Amino acid sequence: MTLFRNVVFIAAIAGLVAGVVLACMQAFATVPLILKAEVYEQAGGGHTHDHAAAPAANATDANAMSSAEPAAPAAEDEGWAPADGFERFAFNVVANVVTGIGFALILVAASEFAGGIGNWRQGLFWGLAGFAVFTLAPNLGLPPELPAMPAADLTQRQIWWTATVVATAAGLGLLAFRKSLPLALLAVALIVAPHIVGAPQPDSFESPIPEGLHHQFVVAVTLTNLVFWLVLGAAVGVVRGRLTGTASGLRDSFA
Repeated sequence: MTLFRNVVFIAAIAGLVAGVVLACMQAFATVPLILKAEVYEQAGGGHTHDHAAAPAANATDANAMSSAEPAAPAAEDEGWAPADGFERFAFNVVANVVTGIGFALILVAASEFAGGIGNWRQGLFWGLAGFAVFTLAPNLGLPPELPAMPAADLTQRQIWWTATVVATAAGLGLLAFRKSLPLALLAVALIVAPHIVGAPQPDSFESPIPEGLHHQFVVAVTLTNLVFWLVLGAAVGVVRGRLTGTASGLRDSFA
């Protein structure tokens, strides 16, 4: 029970810090781009697909999308939405904190099997691994989308995203913790396989969104997620180090 409590405590603190940082970055980096895209979307006749159900590959930025949506025209009743300004920002912070805690739980649990994250420097490396698994690899096939951009079938995207995350995590784990040529080759094959198969693509790529705006959004999402994962990993290392003291792992410590 103590081990479980420590894992949850570390994840909660680290997720809180990283989630707040991500929400602040989104307010300046990604939300303005989403608002610009919605101008083109409205001029082009509305949504081409359901962005609220975007794949989890961009989970940390789907929050910014939903929080940035202005009120729809009166003719289209899309239900309740937070008011512009502080209310939208507050809901975005809450959503990102919940997301951060979820990712932190995965990070802490995975790292404990390898001996745990001892300090913030080790946390940075684990954060880079998390960024590679949950953001970089999936985004190579399914880049972040702006409103009014076409997308393939949601179920197919979710399946490909999940398979890519699992394969990339397994490949990186083999490369980091198993020192043998056959396993290294297997690791490379796992990492590359989803991209050889290819992500599901829409029937048409026609969109009212300018290519330059989409490029800015992809760069902004990638950089904000990189900072998010670095902060998350470092925060896990700091909190875990203070919690465990000189103990070698969470199993040897008591809250």
